[in-house]
Amino acid sequence: MTSRRTLLRAAALGAPAAVLFARAAAAGAALADGDHVPALVVGSGYGGSVAALRLTQAGVATAVVEMGMAWNTAGPDGAIFCDMLDPDQRSYWLRTTTDQPVGYFLGIGANKSITRYTGVLDSEKFAGIRVYQGRGVGGGSLVNGGMAVVPKRDYLAEILPSVDVAAMYATYFPRANAALGVNAIDTAWFETADCYRYARVSRDQAQASGYTTTFLNNVYDFGYMAKEQAGTVPRSALASEVIYGNNHGKRSLDKTYLAAAAATGRLTITAQHVVTAVAPNSLGGFSVTMNQIDTAGATVAVKTVRADRVFFAAGSVGTSKLLVAMRAQGRLPDLPDAVGQGWGNNGNVMVARAQHLWNTTGALESGMPAMGIDNWADAAGPVFAEIAPFPAGTELWISLYLAITKNPNRARFLYDSSTGTVGLSWQTAQNQPAVTAAKRVFDTINKAQATVYRSDLFGANKVWGDDFTYHPLGGCVLNVATDNYGRLPGYPGLYVMDGSLIPGSTGVNPFVTITALAERNIERIIATDLT
Repeated sequence: MTSRRTLLRAAALGAPAAVLFARAAAAGAALADGDHVPALVVGSGYGGSVAALRLTQAGVATAVVEMGMAWNTAGPDGAIFCDMLDPDQRSYWLRTTTDQPVGYFLGIGANKSITRYTGVLDSEKFAGIRVYQGRGVGGGSLVNGGMAVVPKRDYLAEILPSVDVAAMYATYFPRANAALGVNAIDTAWFETADCYRYARVSRDQAQASGYTTTFLNNVYDFGYMAKEQAGTVPRSALASEVIYGNNHGKRSLDKTYLAAAAATGRLTITAQHVVTAVAPNSLGGFSVTMNQIDTAGATVAVKTVRADRVFFAAGSVGTSKLLVAMRAQGRLPDLPDAVGQGWGNNGNVMVARAQHLWNTTGALESGMPAMGIDNWADAAGPVFAEIAPFPAGTELWISLYLAITKNPNRARFLYDSSTGTVGLSWQTAQNQPAVTAAKRVFDTINKAQATVYRSDLFGANKVWGDDFTYHPLGGCVLNVATDNYGRLPGYPGLYVMDGSLIPGSTGVNPFVTITALAERNIERIIATDLT
């Protein structure tokens, strides 16, 4: 077993972890056609990274397959990632225009033309919703705002009734937070930092309107951020970097879980490979077919490997789509009907308020949110709203929020035999409960503060950003589509390890919950299936 000291070293942001990770995720294919591996993990996000670390620590040689790039090489500008104000080909996954969550300004489209490339952020469009997902070694940890929030205890018990909640809070949440490198902001520094004026303005107005606010922990190094503001280190969170990746300060999975797994010497990471099929192999285990792609998305090779065990961790959308397709195509025909069901958007809806000219939000805004409005206890419409940045580099008098609500609506993934693709049944109108709940909160704040909504940021005369989500959840719900630890029934050796296990909602940013649940599940799987 890797020692705690080794894990902590690898979780740091220094060069040793970067070197270890670079060796594991070097450009080119780590897997070759015909290879046989003990464990194969599909995806390198939170669930996949947990599986990779714990399996390698248990002595199991583990191969991770990731469709995105290994983001460890600087571009011509000397940076690995581009910023939000000047996006280039690194920003989006195989698009020729950007697709920003806030895609308009003054009602005019603000998206830009880019070169088609395997960029770091995917905006996957379905009939009624766009789903933002990270593409690269480290998955969503590369592109999120880093808010590391533990859900309300009673709500976790509600959404995952088969899980021992006491064990989650006593063991698995602390384990996840430690390995993720979660830290708390210095609240005294927060009160004076120019980069959080926007958060203090929204906090003060929310409190004056009768709402409770709370600080949010983060995986971004707040100590590094303080140095950014002091001008002693290169800027990242304070340089409009977040949804297209952070060049500094961010404790993404490539610097924590995956670096620690690489330190065991038992990890290989095969980047730019898209898994297209999984089926039982006559020699035992499973055949896994994948397309190797170039940076334009073209297939340059097709490979099939045999894996004794396969851990699906391609995210709520990726895992659900793959398994639904495998069932429909007859490769895994005995998967239960529940596979593909129970999907939700975590009640996501965005909204912005226009501030008075005398109430500035600041030209310098940290891209890492540090505070939220907590109205979850309101039975008439629970809302947890992140106070989000609008890091445009100039004063705009805008207060932006990502509201997480208790939207009961769910959708399912459906296979289209005529196209061989998998769609999602969600319709934009299904997000009305989220809009209604958020409206109750922000109507109250606007009335109390004599402010109004911005109606020019999500379209022309459109107040609510209700047609996209950052937090896809569900599709392979725990103890419904799988057993109580993520095993897929009928196929010993197949496991689900990601956010598809959670039925559509966590009430907060979900990645800590996904990580902790994966820690719980892999602990049991290693103890019972691998010994």
